[in-house]
Amino acid sequence: MSGQPAPAQGRFGTAVAQAAARGELVVQPRMGMPDIASMRAGLRAVRQANATTVGTITLDSYTRVGDHDSARKALAEGSDLNGFPIVAHGAAATREMIASLAAPSFAIQVRHGSPLPLGIVQALVDAGLDATEGGPVSYCLPYSRTPLRESVDAWAKSCELLAAHVPGAHLESFGGCMLGQMCPPSLLVAISVLEGMFFRQHGLTSISLSYAQQTSFDQDVAAVAALRRLAGEYLGDVAWHVVLYTYMGVFPRTGGGALELLRSSAVLARVTDAERLIVKTAAEAFRIPTVADNVQALEEAALAARQAVPALGREGGDGGPGADDGLYEEARTLVEAVLELDPDVGRALLGAFARGYLDVPFCLHADNAQRTRAYVDDTGRLQWLAAGAMPVRAVAPAGAARLSADGFLTMLGHVQHGFDAPVLDAASRGRRSLGSPSNV
Repeated sequence: MSGQPAPAQGRFGTAVAQAAARGELVVQPRMGMPDIASMRAGLRAVRQANATTVGTITLDSYTRVGDHDSARKALAEGSDLNGFPIVAHGAAATREMIASLAAPSFAIQVRHGSPLPLGIVQALVDAGLDATEGGPVSYCLPYSRTPLRESVDAWAKSCELLAAHVPGAHLESFGGCMLGQMCPPSLLVAISVLEGMFFRQHGLTSISLSYAQQTSFDQDVAAVAALRRLAGEYLGDVAWHVVLYTYMGVFPRTGGGALELLRSSAVLARVTDAERLIVKTAAEAFRIPTVADNVQALEEAALAARQAVPALGREGGDGGPGADDGLYEEARTLVEAVLELDPDVGRALLGAFARGYLDVPFCLHADNAQRTRAYVDDTGRLQWLAAGAMPVRAVAPAGAARLSADGFLTMLGHVQHGFDAPVLDAASRGRRSLGSPSNV
């Protein structure tokens, strides 16, 4: 990129880039309240946390599916909503809420989950916001029955709207989080990169690529290294960063286990040099987190990142530790197989799913071939049990012709058990010690 102007970045992309230049991890909550006062208070608490933060406005389910009349009715009646109805509130109210924070440099991202996001994107543009997330694949296959073709078309128009009306608008691919768990990392990496290329093709210059923490620290290190390397190869002409997600599957039920899992994700972010981390709270297994829960999670993650081993640098190269895992080659093979189908990334994605070149395990969407399966091996790594038509190699464990229901449930609980067991064992030892004769 020598001699070329730097890609345009707005408030959100600039905030993350400046933090990265200072060597600071940006931490971000999932947070969405239905009314203006509560949402404002939540954003203010995030801004004031003892951490380098960006804010989140998570939208409600009615808004995600375009049912704005129901969202307006719920607001009028004081009914519960599971997020912020940005369209129902209107641009003026949202602008006023943000302005009342008295922090013009505080970056905020709108998160929603919609395969047809044009109305949401128009609402955030009208409200003066410049960042959101999702993607034509990642917000269609796991969350809806919307045909993939409709999602691709809607996301193309949404990207073009953002690019035309918000200089430096930022869009994050959710591709590294497909179904949250039980998806081998090479596919997560490939979809994230492909969605980033889709965003760029439709005019965006500030992009982030996601990856969700999975079942093996070492494998995750290799996966993020592969993601960074591929992003450098395919997205070198736009501004991009990596956003890591604290584990999105079955969460530990002990407070100690949950906090340790959160800390491990912050260490993973630091070791892999991810620029941003989206956290989960210790309350995840029991209830909807409060603002205080979120602030605690942000501060715990920030502290763990500061105390972690320094990162290895952002220049790519061979990707650092774990780069010999074969993940880079497998993810690149998937990306190339898709791009060979059509010069238009959207059409290429449609062709790839139609042929089964991309096939998300355990995803029941009608446009997904449903011929792939994955399993957790003896080392804790996610591997392909069946690859269908995907250009990857599946190696089933000895004697495992198929995945049983009990085996699947055991794998879903792999991370939960791994982080809860030490806490429960320590508590058990403590009870035995208190009840022994020498302590009576």
